[in-house]
Amino acid sequence: MSDVVERTLSALPGLLGSQDSGAGPGGGPARVSATSRLGSLIRSITALSSKHEEEKLIQQEQTNLKATVSAPTTTLKLMKECMVRLIYCEMLGYESSFGYIHAIKLAQQGNLLEKRVGYLAVSLFLHENHELLLLLVNTVVKDLQSTNLIEVCMALTVVSQIFPREMIPAVLPLIEDKLQHSKEIIRRKAVQALYKFYLIAPNQVQHIHDKFRKALCDRDVGVMAASLHIYLKMVKENASGYKGLTESFVTILKQVVGGKLPIDFNYHSVPAPWLQIQLLRILGLLGKDDPRTSELMYDVLDESLRRAEINHNMTYAILFECVQTIYTIYPKSDLLEKAAKCIGKFVRASKINLKYLGLKALTYVVQQDPNLALQHQMTIIECLDHPDPIIKRETLELLYRITNEQNVTVIVQKMLDYLRQSKEEYTIISLTGKIAELAEKYAPDNEWFIQTMSAVFSVGGDVMHPDIPNNFLRLLAEGFDDEKEDGQLRLYAVQTYLSLLEEEDTLYPQKFIQVMSWVLGEYSYLVNDGDPEVIITRLYRLLKQTFVTSETKAWIMSAVTKMASRIPCSKTVDTLIQEFSTSLDTCLRQYAFELKHLCENKELMKTLLPSGASCYEIVVDASLSFLDGYVAEGLSSGAAPYKPQHQRQEEKLSQEKALNFEPYGLSFTSSVSSSGFTGRQSPAGLSLSSDVSGNSAELGQKETSCLQLDGVKKLWGKDGYLPKKENKMGKEDETQSVAQDSILVGHIVDPPLIQPKQQVASLSEEEKEKQQLASKLFVGLGTNSVISLMGKADTTTQKFKRKSKVNETQNSEEASSIQNIATLPFSPLPDVMPNNKENFQGNEHLELRKVSLSSSKVLEASVSFDSSQSLTEADLDEKLSDYRPSTSSLFADSNIEVFQPSQCVPELVTKKVSLSPCLPGELANHPHSEIIGLCSSDILTVYSCKVWTDDCLLLVLFVGNKSTSPVKTVNLMFESSEHFKIVESLRCHFLIIEAQSMESCQKCIQLEKICTKGILSGSISYHLDTDTHLEFSLTFSLSDFIRPMEITTEDFGKLWLSFSNDVKQNFKMSPSQGSLSIALNTLKQKLKLHIVEIIGNEGIAACRLLPSVPCLLHCRTHARTLALWLRSSCSALPDSLLYECQKVMEES
Repeated sequence: MSDVVERTLSALPGLLGSQDSGAGPGGGPARVSATSRLGSLIRSITALSSKHEEEKLIQQEQTNLKATVSAPTTTLKLMKECMVRLIYCEMLGYESSFGYIHAIKLAQQGNLLEKRVGYLAVSLFLHENHELLLLLVNTVVKDLQSTNLIEVCMALTVVSQIFPREMIPAVLPLIEDKLQHSKEIIRRKAVQALYKFYLIAPNQVQHIHDKFRKALCDRDVGVMAASLHIYLKMVKENASGYKGLTESFVTILKQVVGGKLPIDFNYHSVPAPWLQIQLLRILGLLGKDDPRTSELMYDVLDESLRRAEINHNMTYAILFECVQTIYTIYPKSDLLEKAAKCIGKFVRASKINLKYLGLKALTYVVQQDPNLALQHQMTIIECLDHPDPIIKRETLELLYRITNEQNVTVIVQKMLDYLRQSKEEYTIISLTGKIAELAEKYAPDNEWFIQTMSAVFSVGGDVMHPDIPNNFLRLLAEGFDDEKEDGQLRLYAVQTYLSLLEEEDTLYPQKFIQVMSWVLGEYSYLVNDGDPEVIITRLYRLLKQTFVTSETKAWIMSAVTKMASRIPCSKTVDTLIQEFSTSLDTCLRQYAFELKHLCENKELMKTLLPSGASCYEIVVDASLSFLDGYVAEGLSSGAAPYKPQHQRQEEKLSQEKALNFEPYGLSFTSSVSSSGFTGRQSPAGLSLSSDVSGNSAELGQKETSCLQLDGVKKLWGKDGYLPKKENKMGKEDETQSVAQDSILVGHIVDPPLIQPKQQVASLSEEEKEKQQLASKLFVGLGTNSVISLMGKADTTTQKFKRKSKVNETQNSEEASSIQNIATLPFSPLPDVMPNNKENFQGNEHLELRKVSLSSSKVLEASVSFDSSQSLTEADLDEKLSDYRPSTSSLFADSNIEVFQPSQCVPELVTKKVSLSPCLPGELANHPHSEIIGLCSSDILTVYSCKVWTDDCLLLVLFVGNKSTSPVKTVNLMFESSEHFKIVESLRCHFLIIEAQSMESCQKCIQLEKICTKGILSGSISYHLDTDTHLEFSLTFSLSDFIRPMEITTEDFGKLWLSFSNDVKQNFKMSPSQGSLSIALNTLKQKLKLHIVEIIGNEGIAACRLLPSVPCLLHCRTHARTLALWLRSSCSALPDSLLYECQKVMEES
């Protein structure tokens, strides 16, 4: 503590300014400096040993200060010093209201330093509705008109913090003028003041929305950033009115992500992270359910994912916002898949902070993509036993979101177990509301519903929200459409509560006793073999308990009164009346007298209290019109008019002191709803083992209360289930199929596969329990809601839902299709199989959130013998400014397996035909790709080969006739593409292709628009008996159009200075990359660069984009980090080439 005090004292002169000893009032002795006086006060307080001594010292200090500030001879300099000490007293929680008016005077009369302290004191002492603030309005207006920039800044700061709502029109025109000020700090503070006005009085600033747009386009980044707060608020209220600004927000985010902002806005090498978060939230609101608007932001979201590669909490926050935005806007296939991989990395992280982010993000997206929870079901099961309570609570929130009719019993039981252990009031309130909602919505039967609600009332106690017991009683009273079902529910509730009241000396919460009393009073007559006298006796015994409050006793008395109307006489009722007629509690005494008079007239009692009258409609005069005469008489006599509760509360708050040190109370919503929140990995391959600022709860993992794993066989590792890995090495094919059965999450093969005895024996009891728990928790999230997701049939029956025959037929078709797919020479199996390929393609906008994109499109690619990534990245670049990375290179270390076609497929195609395509001699000497098959039929086969010449990309196409008859009129036609251009003609025409022969043609491909990867589609048609049409597609990347540019170091320097379009990024070097020369040679081989020179840890290289667009690269290594800096005359080229460099570095 002493170190903190000393640092505080050393910083005080900066606030108070240089203080010299001065003469006191009336020429008295020299005064001690302000720093010394405040420092002496702080040291005196820190040396005290009790709160009482502190209060006594502060009282004495306040007495001295009050005398000083009230003295007419006190100078402004001394007043400033007194204000600082008053601020310190207020910070400690001691009201110093006598100094408020002097703080305002100091802000009005002092010089710059004194005015600064005065404004600071006013902003800390007063609140927005304080009456003394009116005295400050004239001073603020005068300072806003001042020519001194510091005075204007101070006035704008006070306006943005505290200012009376009714005085806004007095300063609004002056603040509007400040939006045009030449100094950026004035414009920024003016925007902040307008934001404050928008929060407290939005109607008064509606006319200046155009000026907000000018602030958004301000040349200063700070002004633009300040305007985003206003737009975020306005977009939340009316997103449709600001759709036209989507391109502006996207452009700003691109500049931020691309590092175009000054370095002052960086935080731990992350460019303007808070600005990125604000923009991502705005884009998420604008793109919700809007395909056209969402299309504008797909690329910048992808770029944000790719750029966020630094292992830091700030980067994780950006990734978390990206996940929310991607799942909020209209879905895009590749973005959804990358977001899912990000969430997976977070959920599987060992750091508590990252795991919490993953669970939070998974909770947000699980209702849109339930299969995502299935992929991490075992991790979620482990989180239920995590030592950190926050992880447990967030896991329960996730389970709450995936609850359905089949898993409600297990999930509610887990919530109740956690609720019994929790002591936090907020947790009890939150969980009891969720459990009550789930029980009411998904209750499998009446018994379970009553038992669950009884547990909620018992565990939640009197802390739970009052709406929970009220809604429960209303549900019992109103019932359902089925009268028989209502009777059974009420009867079981009565029987349950009677059994609970049999137990003596049991302490129940007050709300629970109230619920039991009401139920027994209303429906105890439903028990045929029950004696009303026994029930009244049990209630009477509760009345005599000391722990029962007066309010609860009133509920019990009301219940006894209702039951007494159904029996002719009761000794217990007579005893109760006699005992409570003399009670000191007026409420109980009134109930006793009412009961006594009603018992004297049984006919009247039965008329007033009929059985089952809880749902009778009662006409209530809500306006209390019968009191109008009384109110008019009171007002005429001078009585005060009635004030609503909210008005009385506002007046009470306005009278309280400015600094409130009481903790915030718990806020309740009007209904128990699921209004909860609303994560992810770095696209460049997040290293979860890096040092991240952890949570103190991480230390709790080492406590003895945690799960002890000593001596337990390790069955789960980094790569998944270890016995599965062992079985792959030396076991039967049947074992491998069982291991891969866990990958087919979301689709069940019926009947379930039986695990081998060896594998079952190797499972520990703990793992078996986890798998059984997962089969219960995650049932109902796949395509078949009746079959367990863990491969076991669900034995529970649904009460209100019957299994559809249509679903059975679809499941059988899925099972057969999966088995057929398993026979193809592809490995490994995809995570999720599509139900129907044609249906998926025709209704892609409906299935994007449900089906993994690495399944349907990859399966289609495998059938056509093309690369799987050619289709999954087909829409990678749609505009000139779109430079989004491919799925194959990103998340290279992800455990989610991608369905890859076997490399032997093209060879199989060539073996079927005796024809073997080969390049001509003049082209074979150039670098070229392998010859691959594009499409094939029983008659024709089409192959392709890329040839990289010095001045163009040459595409060689081979068309082979496999039949024994010649084929005439063969037309090969390419479709026009946005990114690529074919020189000369798009068509190749072959008049005739002889039997068992091969023809070829060559096309020169040019890059029309810069993109990282794109697809060129085409078709071939021929006539043989009938017209036949085959389609194919080819994938081209940016590296296909890059060529080395040989220049000298001197020419490199001249070109470098002449180019203005640049981009920078750092990459972590793997141990295999070693030195700079190895890394540069890798880039040279993969991207066809020319290494100009290497000097020490720096190197330069050059290349050109065909035909002649230069791009220069400067690289530097430091501490196993490679810093790349690219410059070019083309604005789009550096970003795209940087992405190619990133892919190469990751793959190497």
